[in-house]
Amino acid sequence: MAKLDTRCVHAGYNPGKGEPRQLPIIQSTTFKYETSDQMARLFDLEDSGYFYTRLQNPTVDAVAAQINSLEGGAGAILTSSGQAANLFACLNIAGAGDHIIAANNIYGGTFNLLGVSLKQLGIDISFIKADATDDEIQAAIRPNTKLIFGESLSNPGVEVLDIERWAAVAHKNGRPLILDNTFPTPFLCRPFEWGADIVTHSTTKYIDGHGVSVGGAVVDSGNFPWERYPERFPGLTTPDESYHGLTYSKKFGKAAYIVKATTHLMRDLGSSQSPQNAFYLHLGLQTLHLRMARHSSSALKVAQWLEQRPEVAWVHYPGLESSPQHSLAAKYLPDGCSGVMCLGLKGGRAFDQRFLDALRLITIETHVADCHSCVLHPASHTHRQLSDEQLRAAGIAPDLIRLSIGLESPQDIIADLEQALENAGK
Repeated sequence: MAKLDTRCVHAGYNPGKGEPRQLPIIQSTTFKYETSDQMARLFDLEDSGYFYTRLQNPTVDAVAAQINSLEGGAGAILTSSGQAANLFACLNIAGAGDHIIAANNIYGGTFNLLGVSLKQLGIDISFIKADATDDEIQAAIRPNTKLIFGESLSNPGVEVLDIERWAAVAHKNGRPLILDNTFPTPFLCRPFEWGADIVTHSTTKYIDGHGVSVGGAVVDSGNFPWERYPERFPGLTTPDESYHGLTYSKKFGKAAYIVKATTHLMRDLGSSQSPQNAFYLHLGLQTLHLRMARHSSSALKVAQWLEQRPEVAWVHYPGLESSPQHSLAAKYLPDGCSGVMCLGLKGGRAFDQRFLDALRLITIETHVADCHSCVLHPASHTHRQLSDEQLRAAGIAPDLIRLSIGLESPQDIIADLEQALENAGK
């Protein structure tokens, strides 16, 4: 198989003679067939093909195949957002009366999705520490637990999950491990190689890389043995009456999970990726290998510089040798730790405010992980409604600043940080 950087450029779309060299944007809601039987066979899942873009579209499928190739999966589906990807990943195997375990350091939006919205659908959630011991993970598992969820590199804390250990406990108990791999992307971290079963992405971040399209992806490794636990995963292992009694695991094998996500969840809930946005993702993916290497190398330089500044109380970036997670980063992220870090400044919230306002190159914005350097202070912005005690309970230090290093010259980024720190102290 070709190397990852080659697959970034070529995977997913292979034009034939006289066909467009660039991936075409198939901007059509529907597709023509010549006989009633042809259409009927598509709806019965007896033939593969296209009939409605909410379910499948050639442009969208090509990009899903591109991401699937990079992750090394058995199948993938694109969604309208990263939130939709995580929702589909969970709802594909969990429903009312079931239970999910999740690491407590996951992105706040996902924390709320699981802890509030899924609870309203009758799914119970247990949040446990990302550095929980094997015994603590084991103790959280219930008879109705359907899956375990975490982030390979957490947002905003950039903490590395011990994927192999979490996967071992999950598999010992016959549960799949679902990992959000947004920050590392498949270029920096390969969760399937460490035992994860399903991977999700907010493609809005590094996979797009330019801040132009919201999207998500779900990729299945095809490795979890659903049929070994038929009573636990009946949606995959027992007949689906909405498709004339078809059983996904028997008919589609390793592709069962993704086929069900497409034909059931996307059919009923929508949240489809548009062909235009999929095309933007395709362009971003073609340079992913170049960008992630640059993001990571620049971020390490910036983190090393910040460590030496007297105004800085702490820096958390797992690529730093001083980081308590450096050994985990060396194991799971040997080629870099992405461009995201977090830090705290001395001087309190007033100093933080002056620092942010003094930045010129680095912009204040809610986005993260694209070609522009940006910064966010959760206590002043996304989580401003919370007290310091509530912030700590949510795993966010009141002084935490999330800094995302873009593709600008690292020297220019450091110069901007330096002048902002100096001006904030005046």
